[in-house]
Amino acid sequence: MNILIAAASLASNLSGVQRHAFNLARCLLPQPEISELHVVVAPWQRNLAGAAGLRRDVRLATHVASTAQGSLPRNLWYYYGLPKLAAQLQVDLVHLTYPMPINAAAFHCPTVLTLHDLYPYEIPLNFGVPKFIFNRMLLRQSLRNADAIACVSETTSSRLRQYASPSVWRKAIRIYNCVEAEPLAARVSPIPGWMGEPFLLVIAQHRRNKNIPLLIGSFDLLLRSDQIKPNSKLVIVGIHGPESNKINRLLSASGLLNCVHLLEGISEQELQWCYRNCDVLVSPSITEGFGLPIAEGLLAGCRIVCSDIPAHREVGDEHCRFFALKQNAIEPLAEAITAALREPKTPPIPLPQFSASVLARQYVALYRRLIGSAANVSKVRSSDSIDHAATATVSVSASTHQPALQFKRK
Repeated sequence: MNILIAAASLASNLSGVQRHAFNLARCLLPQPEISELHVVVAPWQRNLAGAAGLRRDVRLATHVASTAQGSLPRNLWYYYGLPKLAAQLQVDLVHLTYPMPINAAAFHCPTVLTLHDLYPYEIPLNFGVPKFIFNRMLLRQSLRNADAIACVSETTSSRLRQYASPSVWRKAIRIYNCVEAEPLAARVSPIPGWMGEPFLLVIAQHRRNKNIPLLIGSFDLLLRSDQIKPNSKLVIVGIHGPESNKINRLLSASGLLNCVHLLEGISEQELQWCYRNCDVLVSPSITEGFGLPIAEGLLAGCRIVCSDIPAHREVGDEHCRFFALKQNAIEPLAEAITAALREPKTPPIPLPQFSASVLARQYVALYRRLIGSAANVSKVRSSDSIDHAATATVSVSASTHQPALQFKRK
C-alpha cells in the first residue's frame, strides 16, 4: 500500500494533531503491507518530524504543502492541492489527520479522516463567534465527503452519533490514538531557571475546553493555604490560542507570574522529562476527545488528577484521581491534588490497547477494505464501459452496480 498522511496545519510547534500524525506514521511503518508512506506538512512545520522523534525510513517521504499561513490558503490547498499531490504520488489512499475540506470528486483514491472531537458543537466558544459557524460547516463537509471516519475514542464515536446523520456515523470506526512509552527523556530541564523545585504539570493548548484558569485558581489556593511547598511551580505546556490573553491577565492579577511557566515548542524528549519529573499531572478539561496526556502520563508513571469526563474515564479510569466539575471547582481540584501528593508514585502503567502493534492492524484492515472496494468500483466502471460499446442494454447493467459507488462521488 502507498499511503499519504495529510498533516499540514496552523501550528508551528508540536500539537495534538501533529503528534497524532507522526504517531500514525510510526505505527504504520513496521507493517509489511506499507510499501510507501508520504507525510505532508506545512512550510512552517518542516522540522516537526525530527522534534517528534520520527525516525528515517527508506519508505518514508516528507512533503511540504504549497500553502501560505492562514485558514483560507490552507483550506484551499486541501481542497485543490491535496488531490493533485495524491495523484502525482499515485497513492492508494489519503489519510487526513483532522477535518479539512475534502474535494471528493477530485480524488482518484479513498480518503480516511481522523476525527478527534466535536468541539464546534460541544464547546463553540473554543473558536469564538461567529467563527464556530464556519468550523461547523467545515466539519460537516469533511465528514460527509470522507470515505471512512476513524474516531480516536468511543467518546468521540458517541458524540458523532449525537451530532451527525446516520449516513455519516455509519462510515465511522473507532481506532484509538497510538500512544506508546517513550524510552528517551531529555537530561536537562526545559523549565527556565529550574533548580529542582516541585511542579504541577498540565499539557494543554490555550483553549476554553482545557479549563486552565480553573487550575491556576486551585494552584493559587494551594500556595496561599500552605498545602504545597512555597517554591512549587505550575508548568503549562501547550501552544498559544484564544485563551492566552485571559491566562496572562489572570497570572498578572494573582501575582503568580514568577510561579507559572508557559512552555511552547518543546521537543518530545523534553516533554518526557516533564512527565517523569512532575509531582502531579493535572487535566481539568471540560471536554476532550481522547485525553492524550492522560495516556502518556500513565505510561510515564505520573500521579494523575483529572476532571471526571467520559474521555478521561475511557483512558485512565482506575488509575487516576478524579474530581467533579462544578460551578466552583477550585476547592475540589485543590483537594484532589493534595490527596494525590500524599500517595507514592506508581510504576508506569502498560496500555496495550493504544500500542502501535494493535492499532496498525486495525488501520491496515481499514485501508485494505477501502482500497479493495475502490478497486471493485473501478472494475465495475470498466466493465460497464465495455458493455456500453457492445450493447444498448448498458443502462440496466449500470443500474445494478450503482450502490457500489460509495467511495467516489464523481
